[in-house]
Amino acid sequence: MKKNEQKNIENSIPKAVHEKIAGHGPSQGRGFLTVIGAGPGDLELITLKAVKALKSADVVLYDALVNPELLEYAPQAEHIFVGKRKGCYSYQQQQINELIVSRGKSQDHVVRLKGGDPFVFGRGAEEMEYAAEHGLNVAMVPGVSSCLSVPAAQNIPVTKRGAAESFWVITGTTKEHKLSDDVRLAAKSSATVVILMGMSKLSQIVALFKTEGKSEMPIAIIQNGTRKDEKVGIGTIASIEREVQRQELANPAIIVIGEVVRHREQILEIHQKYNEYKEVDMAY
Repeated sequence: MKKNEQKNIENSIPKAVHEKIAGHGPSQGRGFLTVIGAGPGDLELITLKAVKALKSADVVLYDALVNPELLEYAPQAEHIFVGKRKGCYSYQQQQINELIVSRGKSQDHVVRLKGGDPFVFGRGAEEMEYAAEHGLNVAMVPGVSSCLSVPAAQNIPVTKRGAAESFWVITGTTKEHKLSDDVRLAAKSSATVVILMGMSKLSQIVALFKTEGKSEMPIAIIQNGTRKDEKVGIGTIASIEREVQRQELANPAIIVIGEVVRHREQILEIHQKYNEYKEVDMAY
């Protein structure tokens, strides 16, 4: 890396935070928060910068979607679980905000560890704003977003020449616990549609796409993406609910709708043909 490129990276976060992550420098009497993206679940899909920040943490507040093995990178830190599952909260959001500030002022460096990327439906921006307003230095280390990486790990691209020129990433459930209106708009487009937190609204999503005449549109549902207990359901808009029942698919899961889902089957077919040719060659 060139020196000027390194300076640009260092200048993108407050000096005190950079010095702490780098392992040197005083806190200058102010605590600080580093919001980190932990990636989709696979331990190897966290960034080097995130690991470095974890090693310098005094306390780590982590979510339900974070692989707990990542906490081994911060053995000296206090670990506090602040996650939630389908309405079951260990901490309310305001309590998390207050915890960040109180720990930041008393223990110096707080790491907020979030699944995927904290700026993609992760409330990372909100927590940074609250911490900054209460006197903490703040920094953000991006993560590998589950909306892209989970489909990719199953050989499903969100764009593909001739199949999809764009993609939507939509939250399935708004803060009012309703299906996002953007799903209706997305169903009218030719783009790939990626829906997070949408399993409880699957029937509504299917109905919208059927209304647009897309009953045969391919759809994939990936539960626990990139983890050891990953489950995948593939079908069409017309058949996917039966597949969900058959496999007992549930949250946390990502819904991918679009022609790009066919790419997964195409790759599998190519592999099968290759293996058949290889068996014939070996016969000779």
